[in-house]
Amino acid sequence: MRSTFLSALGATAFATLLGTGAQAATICFAFQDLETEFWVAGHKAITTTLTEAGHTVIERNANEDANRQLEQVNDCIAQGVDGIIIIPQDGESAVTIVQTAQDNDVPIAVFNRPPSDLSKGIVVVADNATIAEQAVDFVAQEAMARITDRPIQPLIIVGDLGDPNAVGRKDGFYAALQKYGDKFATPIEVASEWDAATALANLEAAVTANPNIDLIFTSSDFLFPTIRSVLEPRGKWVPRDQEGHVLMAGLDGDATACQLIKDGFVDATGVQDLYFEAESAMNAILAAIEAGETQPNQVIEDPGFALTSANLGEREMDMWGCVLLSEGFLNN
Repeated sequence: MRSTFLSALGATAFATLLGTGAQAATICFAFQDLETEFWVAGHKAITTTLTEAGHTVIERNANEDANRQLEQVNDCIAQGVDGIIIIPQDGESAVTIVQTAQDNDVPIAVFNRPPSDLSKGIVVVADNATIAEQAVDFVAQEAMARITDRPIQPLIIVGDLGDPNAVGRKDGFYAALQKYGDKFATPIEVASEWDAATALANLEAAVTANPNIDLIFTSSDFLFPTIRSVLEPRGKWVPRDQEGHVLMAGLDGDATACQLIKDGFVDATGVQDLYFEAESAMNAILAAIEAGETQPNQVIEDPGFALTSANLGEREMDMWGCVLLSEGFLNN
C-alpha cells in the first residue's frame, strides 16, 4: 500500500508521466548518499514513482566518493541506460559527470545539488540564497524585538563550501543580517563539511568560547539534533516562550524541523520543495528521452519559502517534512 507521502508526490508525478505517453525507459539513479531526511525522501519519491510508471531504475550509491560516482555513471552508460538522474557529491564533480554523460549521448538531470557550470544538462535546484535569507530574516527580526540593549550575537553552521547549495545558504544568511547593520555582532562561523561529527566538535568549541549566542542558523536541518546535544547540557535548549531561548533557523524543510517548530525549539526553516523538484527532474529526463534529445540543457528553479512559527498554521502542509511527520515518519 502506497504511503500518503507517495500519494502526495507520486500521484501527481505518476499521472503526469503516464500522460506523456513515454515508453518504458531505463534510468540510472546515481546518488552520493542517503544521510539526511531530504535525500531519503527524494530517493524514495523518484525510485518509487518511476518504477510504478513502468520504468526500470538502476540505483548506484557512491557513499560520498566523487570518483566512485563517476565510475558508477560510466558503468551505467556502458549498460546502455536511456537517461541518468544524479545527486552529485559536489559542484565540480557534477560538471565532470554531466560532461561524461553528454559525451556519450545520454541525457542527464541533476537533482537539487547543482554543478558549478549550469550550461549543460538538466539542473533542478532550489534558490538557496533567497530561501536562507527568508528564514534568517524572520529570526533576525525576532531577535531585534527581544534584544535592544546590545549587539545580537549570531552563529552560522556552514555546509561544505564545495557544494553550491552551501555557498548559497551562507550568502543568504549574511544578506539577511547585513540589512540591519550594527544591530548584529560579527557572526561566528562553525564548519560542518556536511558531517554531524565535524559539526559537533566545532560547535562544542564555538559555544564554549562564546557562551552568549543569541541566534543560530544551521545550513541544513539534519544538524538540529547536533545543536540540541550541545545546547541542552548548558540549559540553552528551551522553547521560544521561555527565558533563555536561543533563536534558531535552518534550511531543508525536514520532518525533524517541522516537529521542532511545532514544539517551540526552532523558529523557522527554509523549505526546499521536494515534491516540485523530484517531479521536475523525472518529467524533464523522460521528456528528453522521448524526444531523442541527448544533450538537453534546462535550469529548473525551486523558489521555496520559509516556514516559521508565525505562518505554521497556514503553510504547515506545504512543507514536505510536515507531510512526512503527519504520517509518523519519525516513528519509523
